[in-house]
Amino acid sequence: MSHEQAVAYRLLGSSDEADEAVREARRLGDTTADATAAVARVCLTRLRSRAARREDPWDPWSTGEPAGRPPHRSEEAALETLAPAERVAFVLHDMFAVPVDDIAPVLERTPAATRQLVSRARTRVRGTEEMPEPDLARQREVVAALLAAVRDGDPVGLRELLDPDVLLRADAEAVRSGASTAHGPTAVAVHLAERAGAARLALVDGAAGLVTTAPDGGSSAVIAFTVIEGRVTAADILMDRNHLDSLDVQILPE
Repeated sequence: MSHEQAVAYRLLGSSDEADEAVREARRLGDTTADATAAVARVCLTRLRSRAARREDPWDPWSTGEPAGRPPHRSEEAALETLAPAERVAFVLHDMFAVPVDDIAPVLERTPAATRQLVSRARTRVRGTEEMPEPDLARQREVVAALLAAVRDGDPVGLRELLDPDVLLRADAEAVRSGASTAHGPTAVAVHLAERAGAARLALVDGAAGLVTTAPDGGSSAVIAFTVIEGRVTAADILMDRNHLDSLDVQILPE
């Protein structure tokens, strides 16, 4: 297996798709001198297409393990929970030691944003402790603007706050309540518009998020956000009681 095939295989998880991606990259005659980057671009397009048509929502949290502990799962299963840009950034950087500065052009992002994507992906794959957006004030501003757009019925403004590769994930309890996986600004905006209107701005484990409260005053649902460079790149709807009880949720004044 060539280096390019190995990269494509880790990105796509299928040897047949990897071979197709390598052939497509060569057929397109990408002008870049870096064959790895050329293959990664093709794989990114395929991952985006896969996410857009995905119908089977997954639950990256529900494994029956104690609340607050990262679930044990295979690396491949963990990779499937990543948004396309997260997966490309993580695989290239952590598995193939490609420098962040070389990955950024593939994703059409700045090196700083790419570095954050690697960090977020590493958290989900390896279960390391996740840190909130370094600029919490900016993160809170984005989530507050998102909530305002939902309440104002402003779909255009809502979509503008969402990254082109934004991914909505839902735990098993949220899926049972009608939530589902969604990819892309239009699909994710629809789900957020349906669920976030009654929510309140909150800090969720130190990061800006949204929470709806139960009659007893506890959290009935939490929407946790990943914000990178002023846009939401991922949103997680959490409703499982064990998981909610493990979160530090502080409702913020509006």
